[in-house]
Amino acid sequence: MAKARNSKAKPNPRNKRLYDAGMKVRKAVLGAGYVDSSLAGADDFMMSFQDMTTEYAWGYVWTRPGLPRKTRSMLNLAMLAALNRGPELRLHVNGALNNGLSKDEIKEIFLQVGIYCGIPACLDAFKTAREVFKERGV
Repeated sequence: MAKARNSKAKPNPRNKRLYDAGMKVRKAVLGAGYVDSSLAGADDFMMSFQDMTTEYAWGYVWTRPGLPRKTRSMLNLAMLAALNRGPELRLHVNGALNNGLSKDEIKEIFLQVGIYCGIPACLDAFKTAREVFKERGV
């Protein structure tokens, strides 16, 4: 018999200091509503992913002093567009706007992707960003 889904999974980070710092940045960039919804919807299986993402991506990398958040957003947009990761790109276009990137800066990032990674990746990135801009009234 399959185990029932546990809808009340709780975070269990390995390094609470990194996790807490990561949660602060993650909510600032992606929005508390999105993050809270991701955590609330996580079962035991997905909570491990949530812990890892918050602790290491957001807590270890995003809190480092070497690059400002705006630059980290620019890098994420380029990498996610190049990899054709539409849902994550949508999320990070929102995050980039939250981190102060302009519509024109986002356009320039995606044009660079088009030259170095291909027109199909560029086209998908433009379409995704256009949808986010429309939703946000940008």
